[in-house]
Amino acid sequence: MKHRLSVAVLTALLGSTFGPRLSAQQSPPAAPAPKAAAAPPGASAAPPAAESIPLDDIRLLVEIFHKVKSDYVEPVTDKKLIDSAIKGLLAGLDPHSTYLDAEAYEELQEGTTGEFGGLGIEVGTEDGFVRVIAPIDDTPASRAGVQAGDTIIKLDDAPVKGISLNEAIKKMRGKPGTKIELTLMREGVEKPIVLTLVRDVIKIRSVRGRMLEPGFGYVRVSAFQANTGDDLVAQLERLKTEAKAPLKGLVLDLRNNPGGVLGAAVAVSDAFLDTGRIVYTEGRIEDAKLEFDAKPPDLIGGAPLVVLVNEGSASASEIVAGALQDRQRAVIMGRQTFGKGSVQTILPMNNKAAIKITTARYFTPNGRSIQAEGIKPDIEIDKLKLADFSAEEGMFVKESQLDRHLENTGAKEAPTADAPDNRAQRAELAKQDYELYEALNLLKGMVLLQARSRPPSG
Repeated sequence: MKHRLSVAVLTALLGSTFGPRLSAQQSPPAAPAPKAAAAPPGASAAPPAAESIPLDDIRLLVEIFHKVKSDYVEPVTDKKLIDSAIKGLLAGLDPHSTYLDAEAYEELQEGTTGEFGGLGIEVGTEDGFVRVIAPIDDTPASRAGVQAGDTIIKLDDAPVKGISLNEAIKKMRGKPGTKIELTLMREGVEKPIVLTLVRDVIKIRSVRGRMLEPGFGYVRVSAFQANTGDDLVAQLERLKTEAKAPLKGLVLDLRNNPGGVLGAAVAVSDAFLDTGRIVYTEGRIEDAKLEFDAKPPDLIGGAPLVVLVNEGSASASEIVAGALQDRQRAVIMGRQTFGKGSVQTILPMNNKAAIKITTARYFTPNGRSIQAEGIKPDIEIDKLKLADFSAEEGMFVKESQLDRHLENTGAKEAPTADAPDNRAQRAELAKQDYELYEALNLLKGMVLLQARSRPPSG
């Protein structure tokens, strides 16, 4: 009797409380129908048929609930069973949909505003394990050498296989100063890598910038937060002030940027575009169908732009790279990106918890879907590190060192004031960050070609 009553009560609740919402937002899209004649004036359209409740499946769910409740080796509370059912329901959809209890929801809100306690790793799930999408700059994870693509197989002594992404994140977060041991598997490394990390207060400074050479700026965006667009504008203004002139060119670094707030991705793209579409989204409900367009001005005045990406560039990073690539505003350089082309919406619940659920796919201005594909760079750079090379004195011979060489009788070219000899600085950049070194070379070539393409004055 109790079992029948539970089914009846659950069915009544689903029908009365959730029926209209299921019908309006979650029914599968119908096949395209032939165009019909217009309805006569005054005729009202027929209301959409409500989706039927799958009673047999609900009975099975309630039956399993009672079996676990009565037969499991240890007593289990109703709340724990219901929470587990909700988590399983969402986890079975895709790697990014999840249930956020009150604590996890609060931590997520902290992450989007820029400060929380933990290790500084953006993670997802793959084959039951936790995979590193990207370490966040200047955090315990990045300092310890955690890399994009690493698979976490243990947290302390506990295997990760089988636990939810939410539970794994909870284990990694904690009080600053406490230690945690990560066991990682990395492609190309035979044995597991064991790292001991000390948790810290993660203060994400999402935008940094500096001058690489006179006239050539560099901006690094490490995550997309609510204030990232404003921070980017401030950094560009600072660089222009430091250069005492408009920038000749800019490198925008999105490597190992795991994404974040959609609005921030739109703001960053808009900073370099005057007009036209940036990104659009498509989903099953009207709220998921959005389109974002650029507005003037281009904050660097059309100066050449190189965008660096890699396998750790995901989601919002791919929106920016895709928009600038489709609009032919920038050269994308690096390695193919992660391939997360879906939009998650946070829906708060009445119990101070929330669900994070995939509600749309996003598309680049040309209609490309990045989902499971990523952005392919215009110019690929392998993951290389430059080794030191010390040439012996006198190893190379020049014409000027040959006996009886002819003297140069041409006019001597005076050195330019804005191009000092910075070989040592460039050599150091090449050793520290070969990809950025190559991006700067490409940027300088673009500026040179642009200058030579202008018609002669006078």
